[in-house]
Amino acid sequence: MDIKEITETDYQKAMQRLEIIFDAKLGSEEGNELEQWGALIDEYEKIHFPITPPN
Repeated sequence: MDIKEITETDYQKAMQRLEIIFDAKLGSEEGNELEQWGALIDEYEKIHFPITPPN
């Protein structure tokens, strides 16, 4: 999947939408939307909130 980087504003909107459709059934229209938002949010968080390995 080719994912473009999103802005802070996009990230906040994505998080709000994710809260609304969080319990969507897999394979449904909202379930597919949930997967797409999840991928965008995941990429944003990897860049802006990296988790470093423990020492």
